[in-house]
Amino acid sequence: MIESEKNIGQPTVELTNMVMVEDKKSGKVLVQERIKSWRGVSFPGGHIEPGESFVDSAVREVKEETGLDIRSLRLCGTVHWAHRKNHNRYIVFLYKTSDYSGSLVDSTDEGRVFWVKPEELESLDLSPNFEKYVPMFLSDEHSEAYGMWSEDGEDVIIYK
Repeated sequence: MIESEKNIGQPTVELTNMVMVEDKKSGKVLVQERIKSWRGVSFPGGHIEPGESFVDSAVREVKEETGLDIRSLRLCGTVHWAHRKNHNRYIVFLYKTSDYSGSLVDSTDEGRVFWVKPEELESLDLSPNFEKYVPMFLSDEHSEAYGMWSEDGEDVIIYK
């Protein structure tokens, strides 16, 4: 059997990360107003590259998108999306930290970055489903969120 034929119909898995960087002095969190790939306000993050650890990918993505160097990341949850029909998986590892250094850039090709108070998040134009991730960053109540999606159905998420 040809190698590419083995994967026909096999579900794919996409691994990503998102990081809440908190400034302890001001109580604000760093957000990005994304304009590339998808639109809206969310925490910085992105894809995990082949051969890259989850934490290393989060550190790299935050550096690329904000200019900041982050350390002492704490895993605060996982969001696990499954497609209703083809069973593809999209997994987001959620981290938070208040240990950072460097100079914040105003924007990158991904979008503008800025600080906001957590209670202001709901008033912003958030990226799709980001409001479902926020509780996992701000509370220790849940460690996993499991969601189902399809092109013709409403996204549903269950906290664990």
